[in-house]
Amino acid sequence: MDRPRVVITGIGAITPIGNDAETFWHALLAGTNGIGPITLFDAARHSVRIAGEVKNFDPTEFMEYKMARRSHRFSQFGVKAAREALLSAKIELNDALAREMGCMMGTSGGVFAQGNQEQIAETRGPGRVDPLIIPKLGQHMAAGRIGRELGLRGPNTAISSACASGTDAIGHAWLMIRNGNADIMLAGGCEAMVHPVVVATMALMGALSKGYNDTPEKASRPFDLHRDGFVLGEGAGVLVLESQEHAESRGATILAEYIGHGWSFDAVDDAAPDAEGQSLSMARALKSARIAPDEVSWINAHGTATPYNDRTETQAIKMAFGESAAYRVPASSIKSMVGHAAGAAGALEAVASVQAIRDNKIPPTINLDTPDPECDLDYVPHKARDAKVDTVLSNSYGMGGQNSTLIFRRWQP
Repeated sequence: MDRPRVVITGIGAITPIGNDAETFWHALLAGTNGIGPITLFDAARHSVRIAGEVKNFDPTEFMEYKMARRSHRFSQFGVKAAREALLSAKIELNDALAREMGCMMGTSGGVFAQGNQEQIAETRGPGRVDPLIIPKLGQHMAAGRIGRELGLRGPNTAISSACASGTDAIGHAWLMIRNGNADIMLAGGCEAMVHPVVVATMALMGALSKGYNDTPEKASRPFDLHRDGFVLGEGAGVLVLESQEHAESRGATILAEYIGHGWSFDAVDDAAPDAEGQSLSMARALKSARIAPDEVSWINAHGTATPYNDRTETQAIKMAFGESAAYRVPASSIKSMVGHAAGAAGALEAVASVQAIRDNKIPPTINLDTPDPECDLDYVPHKARDAKVDTVLSNSYGMGGQNSTLIFRRWQP
């Protein structure tokens, strides 16, 4: 039995360089840097004092005040991006459509923001803890808050697979439609982890950049010889996925086709990446899409700017593509501009992948001043590139070994 073709008909985003998808995209092409001093908390005593924060965000523009107060920042971002994605897809929800539409979101949730609730329970009594901890901070509310705000009654799930979460969520929504469990889904990722505990623990792990606190615009430098870790980001990206039949039945404009996805697990280390594991997700995505490596127009790299990841991803691309195609296909990392938004990173990259196909442009890797000799692929330094972008492969690799790769292609009826 032929499975339905799955298409993308809408996109939404909120990011450190733009609070909507189009502002985000034009900022990417301009090489705009969204990294700056942390303002969401006092970071004076921290060894890391920079992040990619979303700016000028008022959740009450998209949610009622009471619901906004009951929602953590990650859910607020998700609702904003989801509403924009529906507008992008020219969808006006009615009872029948809302009953069928589902939502799948990737996130780490707000677990770090629960504060000293255990101490409150012990010292002041169990009746004094925050009764809204679970509905406010639980990972399930990434999709749950969107579903409630929009009245969606289709499948509703949140996925947490570290930095692969957003790409995972989009992939599982794709499977829902291909397997006939839904005709239309909202999918993506949302994250708000610029928090003192997160910054402190990731700094102690050695994952974050510490050498550019005084020059934050230079801190996120994927594939550069002088990179020293990633910069934490935040935001949300959401896509509207539909079966071809559903999209055409409502006269939707199709932005791209979702032709393949691959998953793998490193099974090696809790933190260090593995080239073979990463290559497997790409190879499986190519097999799923039924395309050869030389058919890929752009690799939207995971590109975190940690010394290990960038070398490992370079090796993995060569393993999955073969050296000839690996050197031919351009790749770049938008994390150089927005930082690493963890569970939302792959969703933001998916939005950019659709836009790259639409506009035939590849965003740059900024701060790539001195290429690492071990990262010797065409990583599109400094400036955006005009190119025929028919097919995009986008990688997301989670700390812990979760690997997820999606492939979008220009729509061909």
